[in-house]
Amino acid sequence: MSPTRDRGFLDDVLKKYFELLPPNRDFVWSKCTGRKKAVCIGINYTGSDNELKGCANDAKSMRQFLMEVYGFRSEDILLLTDDGHGRNSVQPTRKEMFNAMKWLVQGAHAHDSLFFHYSGHGGQNPDKTGRETDGKMKVLIFPVDFKQTDDIIDDELHDTLVRPLPAGCRLTSCHSGTHSAHGRLRGITHISRRARERGASASDVICFAACKDDETSADTFHGGVATGAMSYEFIHSLRRTPHQTYEQLLEDLRDRLIPKYHQKAQISGTHPVDLDRDFIL
Repeated sequence: MSPTRDRGFLDDVLKKYFELLPPNRDFVWSKCTGRKKAVCIGINYTGSDNELKGCANDAKSMRQFLMEVYGFRSEDILLLTDDGHGRNSVQPTRKEMFNAMKWLVQGAHAHDSLFFHYSGHGGQNPDKTGRETDGKMKVLIFPVDFKQTDDIIDDELHDTLVRPLPAGCRLTSCHSGTHSAHGRLRGITHISRRARERGASASDVICFAACKDDETSADTFHGGVATGAMSYEFIHSLRRTPHQTYEQLLEDLRDRLIPKYHQKAQISGTHPVDLDRDFIL
C-alpha cells in the first residue's frame, strides 16, 4: 500500500473509531513546556532461557538521548535495568516498575512532558473475561520477576499511567518489546467494551510501538553494541532530524525498519493523532 493510500485508509478508520469512542471534550494538545520526567526500562532477562541482549542498552541510550536532545534532567529520569551495569538503575521487578510509573505521573500538570520507555519481552494471553473483541488480553510488559509475580496488562498501564493525567499533560510512550500489543489500531472491531466504558482521556497521550501484533521486534547490533532495532532507529532518526512531523517520523522509522527487520512501526493516541503536527517532547 502506498503512503498516500495508507494515510487515507488510516484517516477513514480513525474517523469511524472516534465516532464510536469520541475524544474527551476537555482534551488539550500539550505544549510540553512544563516539567519533563521519564522512566526508561530495559530488561535482558539475564540467565533465563529467553535472554535478550540489547534491552538494557536501549534504556540507557534513551536516557542519554532525552537529556542531550530534549533537555530532560538526569534527576528526573528513573532507569530500571537488570544487567547490573547501571550505577543508578533499579531492578525492573513488577513492584519497582509500578513504583516508577506512579512516580512518573505524580503531581503532573498541564503541558508537562512525561516519557515512558520499555524495552523487553511482550505478548498476549487469552482473555477469559469476554471483554476483548479478539479474545486476547493484551499483555504489554513482562517484568524481570514475572514468573514469581505476574505480567503487566494494558488495563493496569492505563489505570496507572493514563487515568491520573490532567488535560494538556503529554505522555509519550515508546514500546520496543519483542512482541508488541500496543500502539496500533487494527480496525473498528478492536474497540473493546471496557475501552468504551472508560472513555477517552483528556490527556495528550502518544504511543509508538515497534511492530504490529503478528510481527517480532528485532534484537540486533549496531557498532558492535547490542540494541533493539526500534529504540535505535527512534533515537537516531530524531538525532539526525530533530524537527519532524509525526508522519515524517513514522515514515522514517518504517523506511528503516521494514527492509532490514520486517517490522512496521505503529503510532496511536488517546485522541485523533494529527500526523501533520510537529513531534515535540
